[in-house]
Amino acid sequence: MVSCRKPYYPVLLTVLSCFLLSTELQSQSQYGSNDTLTVPAVIYKGDTLSYRELNTVYIYLKLTRAQKKALREWTRLRNAVYVTYPYAKKASFVFNDITQHLQYIPDKEKRKEYVKSREKDLRQEFTKPITNLSVYQGKVLMKLIARETGNTCFEIIHDYKGSFSAGFWQSVAWLFGSSLKQTYNPHGEDAQIEDIVMEVRRMYGMYY
Repeated sequence: MVSCRKPYYPVLLTVLSCFLLSTELQSQSQYGSNDTLTVPAVIYKGDTLSYRELNTVYIYLKLTRAQKKALREWTRLRNAVYVTYPYAKKASFVFNDITQHLQYIPDKEKRKEYVKSREKDLRQEFTKPITNLSVYQGKVLMKLIARETGNTCFEIIHDYKGSFSAGFWQSVAWLFGSSLKQTYNPHGEDAQIEDIVMEVRRMYGMYY
């Protein structure tokens, strides 16, 4: 409904009453002088006025430049989460599975062999889709991996490949304006990502 401030209520009601009254008089012209018509009414300040509900009118304001920018940024983030979240879920499953298996492999060389074999599987499954991601989507993916595993990408590489590899790939990420040490804060800077993740999980709840 169109809303008006209180000082304009009497004017609006008067105009509407005149309009409705003229409409009803036209409809009553086919009846005799003794015919009675029942119409909706409303009591306003002691006066009984004929009443009729009008169709709802929706008013949309134009977005400001700042609002348009915020909408573009949110849409970009939402698309990135939808694209990368499935990869983060798969990666977290693999990483957690590797961690569980390593608990039962005390021998250092056998641990390296096991990690190398799983790394091969990861490369086969993720190399092609990940290389098609943009730098921005890659940043979001690292955030989501931190969300799903509880560890940053730097910590994961450090644990499985050693400090040298972790440092090397951190340098590469830095060249692209990113960082493998990105943490995840669902109640702070990553609140928007968390909202979108919840949206994805609601839409594909059974899958996730």
